[in-house]
Amino acid sequence: MQLGMVGLGKMGSDMSRRLMRAAHDVVVFDLNADTVTQLVAEGATGAGSMEELVGQLRPPRVVWVMVPAGDVTAGSIAKLGELLEAGDVVIDGGNSRYSDTVARADTLSRKGISFVDAGTSGGVWGLDDGYALMVGAHPDVFSRVEPLFASLAPANGYARVGSPGAGHFVKMVHNGVEYALMQAYAEGFELLRASDFKLDVPQIAELWRHGSVVRSWLLDLAASALSKDPELEKLSGWVDDSGEGRWTLEEGIDKAVPLPALAAALFARFGSRRPDAFSSRMLAALRQEFGGHAVHANPGEAA
Repeated sequence: MQLGMVGLGKMGSDMSRRLMRAAHDVVVFDLNADTVTQLVAEGATGAGSMEELVGQLRPPRVVWVMVPAGDVTAGSIAKLGELLEAGDVVIDGGNSRYSDTVARADTLSRKGISFVDAGTSGGVWGLDDGYALMVGAHPDVFSRVEPLFASLAPANGYARVGSPGAGHFVKMVHNGVEYALMQAYAEGFELLRASDFKLDVPQIAELWRHGSVVRSWLLDLAASALSKDPELEKLSGWVDDSGEGRWTLEEGIDKAVPLPALAAALFARFGSRRPDAFSSRMLAALRQEFGGHAVHANPGEAA
């Protein structure tokens, strides 16, 4: 089937390629003209603007938006709402907040435009391995665009999980679980590295991949990273977050659902960005004040 792809970052480009491999007709647009040119060379139809993309699609149209969550997604969907017509479909495959998705679906529905949210997991490996797709849509709309999901996902790798908004809600929780899993692996490997046994941490990561109850794709990736850089010396300890962990925690608070593992993982990410945090200096000061414990001078203050 034919669709337009708005956003050709790592995910949007590879999803377009996977769809073209499955013989779908893909019209592509991105603000970076070079990425459009590259996809055109591989068989896509290029567009120089969103207006041009919509003009090249046959009604009823399907447009997949694959851009960063937040203002960029909001602006792209609002623009499509002006360009598309009743009977058309917009799919948001990014990590939008589910409450925003519900509101966007309602706004577009007043114009007769259907909205689908497709929480997408798979990263840079999705081109060959496929993407897990958590879809929020009305049943009739889902059936109409299901060939796209079937082409993008591996076997049993996509499902309609509910009405518009449900897909992004499920993906939000998915990413919250991911935060906690990653933190558990990170802490475990740090303890192994600190052991008096002088353990070969890359060897243990590889060992755990085979038959262990903690084996997973994330462990596969950890083993891969350690095999290339056992001390991870090429990386900074700064760990960013893209919002989903915060939203999941906020939802837990709102629903009174305890999420201690996720909360600890999220706060650990915050801590990674503060190598000389005031709170840590306060702890040292308090220990010195009440117990006379030794402290370490801040190198930056030495003169």
